[in-house]
Amino acid sequence: MARFDLTTDQLPTAWFNLLPRLAEPLQPPLHPATREPVGPDDLAPLFPMALIAQEMSTEPWIDIPGEVLDILKLWRPTPLVRAEKLEAALGTPARIYFKDESVSPAGSHKPNTAVPQAFYNKQEGVSRLTTETGAGQWGSSLSFACAQFDLECMVYMVRASYQQKPYRRVMMEIWGGNVVPSPVDDEANPGSLGAAISDAVRDAAGRDDSHYALGSVLNHVLLHQTIIGLEAKEQLALAGEERPDVVLGSCGGGSNLGGITFPFVPDEGVRLVAVEPASCPTLTEGSFDYDFGDVAGMTPLLPMYTLGHDFMPPSIHAGGLRYHGDSPIVSKLVRDGRMEAVAYPQGKVFEAAVQFARTEGKIPAPETAHAIRAVVDEALAAKEAGEERVILFNYSGHGHLDLSAYDDFLNGRLVDA
Repeated sequence: MARFDLTTDQLPTAWFNLLPRLAEPLQPPLHPATREPVGPDDLAPLFPMALIAQEMSTEPWIDIPGEVLDILKLWRPTPLVRAEKLEAALGTPARIYFKDESVSPAGSHKPNTAVPQAFYNKQEGVSRLTTETGAGQWGSSLSFACAQFDLECMVYMVRASYQQKPYRRVMMEIWGGNVVPSPVDDEANPGSLGAAISDAVRDAAGRDDSHYALGSVLNHVLLHQTIIGLEAKEQLALAGEERPDVVLGSCGGGSNLGGITFPFVPDEGVRLVAVEPASCPTLTEGSFDYDFGDVAGMTPLLPMYTLGHDFMPPSIHAGGLRYHGDSPIVSKLVRDGRMEAVAYPQGKVFEAAVQFARTEGKIPAPETAHAIRAVVDEALAAKEAGEERVILFNYSGHGHLDLSAYDDFLNGRLVDA
């Protein structure tokens, strides 16, 4: 195994903002009632002004506050690892690198944005945050971040995941989070991220002491995640690579995908690939349209690929990918042809996950395993073509709390949705 590390002194001090680098500006979000473009005042009941400014910023770089950097340094910079044993098992001439985001306190990339969101809310005098979570990685990350800034945290967890992943709930509660299954008004409903967002937004909008925090989709969330790709660029140079040929990430709302790919968008010749579940094929089978981010239609309408805000996905184990829409920036990149999208059923995904675990030793989260499935196929395509290729992907989280999913797969109980 070859591992490439940066020191804490080399931690990026500014986030990479893709918005001003797009050939055309994004279409604006629309108010759910008037269908007119939303302004800062429309978003103020839910978000602090600093995040609203970042959501719409045209600055190419946005400084990371020192208080945020101090907490990020608990685990950042994260390692870049070359997956040499996987390469050997596949017999590929490709060189495979992964950015290991599983080393964070919550075990995923999600604290990269949870910490700044908690910081900016604390700075504005907010004492309580509400949010939704699918698999629990975002909920545990926000609970961790709220503990750092002495904020209350209320988490609405998709009911299917609440039942499948009890130890994610325990993680949140250890950090002081309060967790309830969603939707709160329908105990027979397995739930969706869209329904959980409705619960969380409704809660925050009804209390003066509360704001809402989102773990994906919005521009400021993906902005905070670009620290992943910025570090990866420096680490690939340490590895002697001029640039990657392809950069991949799993995609639900788009946060870990945007984090690894956005700093590479201006680089010609670098392919970008979003990998999603076949049971929730937003980018590959959805339509590009304005749609609500939640089931109840309380959020602004966003221009994105969507399966419809009332879409109820199957209860696959990759709970973080069960979302009906995608980030507007990711959607635009796909629509403009700058980014590709592929979808896989979960059976093929878990095959790749087990192969990765048995070669590289790390057990990936079901979400992360989608990217690994695509990496394996890219590496085999390079073998077929007899070409050396540099493949970079985001190892967005570990699967230590997803072992019931592996138990189902290993014992033939996994539904190949």
